[in-house]
Amino acid sequence: MLTITLKPLWHNKSKYINIVCENDQTVLDYVKAFPGVNWSKTYKTFYLVYYKKAINELFLYFRKQGWYVNYEAFKTVPTPNEFAVLKKPKITIKLPPLITTKKVETIQFRKWLEQKRFSNNTVDTYVEVTALFLRYIQVKNILKITARSIEQFNYDFIVNTQKSVSYQNQCISGIKHYIDFKGIEIDDMHIKRPDKDKKLPNVMSKDEIKTLFHVTKNLKHKTLLSLVYSAGLRIGEALSLRPKDIDFERGLIHIKSAKGRKDRYTLLSQGLIPLLETYLNHYSPKYYLFEGRDSEQYSQVSARQVLKKSLLKAGIKKYATLHTLRHSFATHLLESGTDIRYIQDLLGHNSPKTTMIYTHVSTTSLKDIKNPFDSL
Repeated sequence: MLTITLKPLWHNKSKYINIVCENDQTVLDYVKAFPGVNWSKTYKTFYLVYYKKAINELFLYFRKQGWYVNYEAFKTVPTPNEFAVLKKPKITIKLPPLITTKKVETIQFRKWLEQKRFSNNTVDTYVEVTALFLRYIQVKNILKITARSIEQFNYDFIVNTQKSVSYQNQCISGIKHYIDFKGIEIDDMHIKRPDKDKKLPNVMSKDEIKTLFHVTKNLKHKTLLSLVYSAGLRIGEALSLRPKDIDFERGLIHIKSAKGRKDRYTLLSQGLIPLLETYLNHYSPKYYLFEGRDSEQYSQVSARQVLKKSLLKAGIKKYATLHTLRHSFATHLLESGTDIRYIQDLLGHNSPKTTMIYTHVSTTSLKDIKNPFDSL
């Protein structure tokens, strides 16, 4: 009999359920079909955000197939300390831990970055890659940092392990900031950055957006998704909003300290106002517009799960994320004739070149092109 094993996991201060199954495509497809289940490319495992009824729901779901479900690890509700910790795959070269002086140095580097007011995510990334680089030159007995040693690290730990282009750029940026922090002068410091992937954004049609909102019945979930789309927000911006940032009289939303630490105003849809007012009256948020338990900021993990469940209910099979709603907002504005300079301001883009990418996915101009096949 096929066995499905459920194990508790603890990652980034959140509880998850690790779903272990056989490497059979039929089984894998069935596991993926359960609402909320994701596949981690990094950790090569299926996982689900832990909630009280999850184990029972998973048990019934897999038993429908006649599979044995091993949930021994959940016979008693695990405490955070009892959840296993997800570990990233081991790198190809064994690295020693940082020596004490370098550990202290990374702490100082973190404070230096924080004083420059980088975002928490950027600080974490820069410190992480710098610590990895310091461990690398430690094991290689490199006494002096040079452009060559950085290039060597770049090849061994990024190119060889097939990290993404964006991660590679983050690594180079982090190490360069560390060099600036240390006041190190490097001759010929012209490290070649990889060209960014020229990927077009995924966009949903207006009908798909309408269906998505129609099947989302929960008031908070519907309001959140509607706001992200109608204002073209990044999810971090939406979850950082406070009720006072909504200007009902002027029909504007004040986005504060967004990407690049910039403030901007974006549109408050007149059609969204009744839904938003109903939401405010029902939930009465204390600090953030969207709150989780104990009035804490609603998490991005929860928001992603909301979208995933709504996509399943709507029967939308195309790949979509919360950022897809922002892409769709911009594309639909462009297709309705809005000047691209206004779209740039609404999205908070520094350069019009960033906004111009939506001209490649807009169907307005494409529809005017006569396909030669049609005249055969």
